[in-house]
Amino acid sequence: MKTTHSYDRRRFLARLGMASAFFTAPGVFAQQLVLTPAQTAGPFYPDKLPLDTDNDLLVINDRITPAVGEITYLSGRILDSSGSPVRNAVIEIWQTDANGAYIHSQSGNAANRDANFQGFGRFLTGSTGEYLFRTVKPVPYPGRTRHVHFSIQPPGGQKLITQLYVDGDTGNAADGALNGIADDAARASVIVPFAPLDGSRIGELAARFDIVLGLTPAA
Repeated sequence: MKTTHSYDRRRFLARLGMASAFFTAPGVFAQQLVLTPAQTAGPFYPDKLPLDTDNDLLVINDRITPAVGEITYLSGRILDSSGSPVRNAVIEIWQTDANGAYIHSQSGNAANRDANFQGFGRFLTGSTGEYLFRTVKPVPYPGRTRHVHFSIQPPGGQKLITQLYVDGDTGNAADGALNGIADDAARASVIVPFAPLDGSRIGELAARFDIVLGLTPAA
């Protein structure tokens, strides 16, 4: 993890511990698993990766000034088709900053891009398949509702590209990518609540997005 001032580091690690509690929550497999649908990567996967690609998108390297936006702890698990965790999967996310700009050179609104927002992050899953990113709640931009792009590369398996959407956002009903998912259950599986984080005094949010790959269980 990057070097930040000690207070931010302690808070980030504390949130990691809180998020880990979700991974063993009872009833997580109470309903039938739905395979996460594949979606387009879109035109704004970074054409030049940032020097800092870790899972904390709010602070770049050792800068003191964090990104602007609604701080969100985005967590979940990578699972195979039986619900077993997928270890050593590489997860990448990319999204707009609070001004609606990507870090891609051709992003709209690039003149207003938040230079303190990393815009892209990576995480390698452990034995329980968990992942965690600290980021900002995505904002809409012309033609798209709020969303976060995901790429998941399991070891020895096929990469999945998908997108996460914000539950209750008014733009969801008109978003072509979201409504292009024909199956109701699959479409619902990529829409998640961004809820207030328990115990946060600064209005942080938490969102949980479990991703189910079409992998068969290991023999």
